[in-house]
Amino acid sequence: MQVRNQSSLRRLLDEIGPVDAVGVEERAAKHTTRSLKGASKMFGLRLAASMVDLTTLEGADTPGKVASLCAKALHPHAGADVPPTAAVCVYPAMVRHARKHLAGSTVRIASVATAFPSGQTSLKTRLAEVRAAVADGADEIDMVINRGAFLAGELDRVQDEIAAVMDACGEATLKVILETGELETYDHIRAASFLAMRVIRPGDFIKTSTGKTSNNATLANNQVMLDAIRDHYLATGTAISMKPAGGIRTAKQALHFLVAVKETLGDAWLTPARYRFGASALLNDLVRQIVKQQTGAYQAPYGFSESASAY
Repeated sequence: MQVRNQSSLRRLLDEIGPVDAVGVEERAAKHTTRSLKGASKMFGLRLAASMVDLTTLEGADTPGKVASLCAKALHPHAGADVPPTAAVCVYPAMVRHARKHLAGSTVRIASVATAFPSGQTSLKTRLAEVRAAVADGADEIDMVINRGAFLAGELDRVQDEIAAVMDACGEATLKVILETGELETYDHIRAASFLAMRVIRPGDFIKTSTGKTSNNATLANNQVMLDAIRDHYLATGTAISMKPAGGIRTAKQALHFLVAVKETLGDAWLTPARYRFGASALLNDLVRQIVKQQTGAYQAPYGFSESASAY
């Protein structure tokens, strides 16, 4: 059984083509050499802020903490021209509290589900969690794939579970978390990207990480997934969205990721509908840099409120 399953993974890799690891890392490094100035830099900073999924995923989360997070998502910094974030992301139990503060706004409510971050419960339990979050008002669901099944070559099982979660989402947007740090190779990241993209709908996302492991979003992993999105789009005409998550903490890093998007997928993906940052700690530095561009002077870091968590 194991040999058969591994053969199915090899067949998929033969079909979609392997990753040139050296080439990917050279391209990722090249993105860091790009320098944005003046109006282009301000555009990039504001765009990145509008792409943030502002997140709290702690066992000590309370309705009051979620209320504060929603207020920050709507108005990231008093007196500065900073757009609202794309979404607020919370555990399913907190969705109804977020809905009280965000109803009627442009900020969407996202919820991690499917036994985030491990995914180690029965499919029935994971689907029930998704349905409950959507019923309480979640606009988006961030699910985790079964990495053990993928690495064992049980590709049909992985796809069937993604399809079941998508059905449970109804009209809610689905983000499929690959947990790239556990997939071991760039080839596996590319294969998992294609498995997800062949199931999900236009406008749904593939996402690098939960942010709960030691190896989260990197420019190289991001590049592998962007390349997969491009190749899938060229073959099918289906536009899949992308979300790097975890470890992106500075405005400079965010701009490097946006350069990668522009150079790989073009301007059509430079929108919160097609690209997000799952990195709440990033917002404070983006705001600080925007204020610097507007006033010509840096404010002290303690002048900006601490975000809840990064994932």
